[in-house]
Amino acid sequence: MAESESSSNTPREPATSGWRELYLKEDWWAVWLGLAIILAAWYFFAQGSSIKWLAVMPAKWSALPQLAAHLAVEVPRYLAQFVFWLAAFAISVKVMGHRLREFIPAFIFVYLLALAVSCIGAWEFASRYNLEPPLLALVFGMLISNFTSLPRWMDAGFRVEYYIKTGIVLLGATLPLTLIAWAGPIAIAQATIVSVITFLVIYWTGKRLGLDRRLCATMGAGGAVCGVSAAIAISAAVGAKKEHAPIAITLVILWAIVMIFFLPLCSRALGLHAGVAGAWIGTSEFADAAGLAAAQTYGNLADALPDIEGTSEQAVQAFTLMKVVGRDVWIGIWAFILSIIATTRWEEGGGTAKPQAGQIWQRFPKFVIGFAVASALVTAIAAGYSMQDFDQTVTPALVAPVKTLRTWAFIFCFISIGLTTRFRELAAVGRQPFLAFTTGVAVNVVMGYILSVFVFGTYWASLGD
Repeated sequence: MAESESSSNTPREPATSGWRELYLKEDWWAVWLGLAIILAAWYFFAQGSSIKWLAVMPAKWSALPQLAAHLAVEVPRYLAQFVFWLAAFAISVKVMGHRLREFIPAFIFVYLLALAVSCIGAWEFASRYNLEPPLLALVFGMLISNFTSLPRWMDAGFRVEYYIKTGIVLLGATLPLTLIAWAGPIAIAQATIVSVITFLVIYWTGKRLGLDRRLCATMGAGGAVCGVSAAIAISAAVGAKKEHAPIAITLVILWAIVMIFFLPLCSRALGLHAGVAGAWIGTSEFADAAGLAAAQTYGNLADALPDIEGTSEQAVQAFTLMKVVGRDVWIGIWAFILSIIATTRWEEGGGTAKPQAGQIWQRFPKFVIGFAVASALVTAIAAGYSMQDFDQTVTPALVAPVKTLRTWAFIFCFISIGLTTRFRELAAVGRQPFLAFTTGVAVNVVMGYILSVFVFGTYWASLGD
C-alpha cells in the first residue's frame, strides 16, 4: 500500500487514465499538496520569513491551566491552520468528485479530535503512560466507531490514504537524498528478501488449505508488499473474485493494528536502538500509516527515555526507507509479474491475454515520486549551507514547520484508521484465510527482526549520523 488501513467501505477513486489522472487521482493530489507546502515554505524562507506561524502544535504542559493559556493565546493560529487544511483537502476532494456536504463536517470532526489527541500527547507525563498521539488517535477512533453510531456518510472525511500519502510527501523534506542513496540499497535488499519469502509462505499455506490461488496471491501481496493498495492492485491484475480483495484488506487491517502495539512493545523489551526498531517496523508492518504510528511511538520513547539509544527521527527515517523506498515502490512490478502468471498459467486457455509493461506505471504509487522530489528539493537547499548553519538556520525556519504539518497529516490518518475500523467486519473473514495470512505474519516478523538486528543492524543504528 501505501495506506494499508483504508476501510473497504472507503469510496473508490474514479477510474481514470492519461492526463486526467493528474487531477482525479488521490495519489497525484497528495503530490501536489505536499510539494505546494514545501515550495511555500521554501519561498518564505528565501524571503527571510517562515510558515512556522501556520505550523502550530500544543506546547508541553504539566497542568491544565498551562494548556488552557496556550490554546487561548494561539486560537488565531489554530483557526488559520484549520482553514488551510480544510480548504486544501476540500478543493481536491471536490475535484475528485466527492461531496463536500459530507466531507466538510467529517473533516471538522477529524481536526477537533486531532487537536484533542495532540493536547494529550503534549502532556509532560504522556510518554510515561505510553499516551503517544498515534496510539491515542487510533484508540479514540476505534472507540468512537465501534461504540457510537456515527453515520456512514462521515467516512467521506476519514480519508486514510489521502492523509498518509500527503504526510509521506512531506516526510521527503526531512529525508535527504544522500541518506536515501546510502541506506536505500540496504532497504531494498532487506525488503526484497522478506517480501518474497512472506508472499511465498502466504501463497503456499493458502493453497495447502484449499483456497483459490487468486485469493492466495491477493493476500500474499497484501502481506508482502504494501497492504491495501497491493491487495487491490494484485486482485485486479490476477482477475480475482470480487470478495477476494475485501478479505485481504480486512486481514491487513487486523494485523496492522495488532502490530502498532506489538512491535514497539517488543522493541522496548529488547532494548532496540530507535533506528533498528524503525527498520524492523518497516519490514514487518503491513501498512504505511500503522507503521508510522508504531515507529513514531517508539521514537518518542527513545527521545523521552535515556535507556533507549537513537532518536525519533532515526526511527521514522529507518521505517520510511524500509517501507516506502524498500517495499512500496515494488507494487507495480509485482502487479505486472503476477498478471503475466495469471493470464498465461491460471486462465483457462491461458496465454491469450498480453499484459502491458505500462501496468507497472499504472500501479506504481505516485506519491513516492512526490517523496523523492521533496527530498531532492531540500537536499539542493542544504547544499549551500554548512552542517552547523543548516541546523541553526534552515531547520528551524524551513524543515521544522514542514515536519509539524507532516505530523498533523499523520494524526488525521491515524484517527481515520480508527474511525473506519469496525470490529464486526474484521471478524467476518473466515478461518482458512486468517490462518494462511497469520502464518505469513509470523515469518515476516521473525525474518524482519533477524535482518534488522543481526544482518543490517549496523546500518540502521548509524542512520543519519
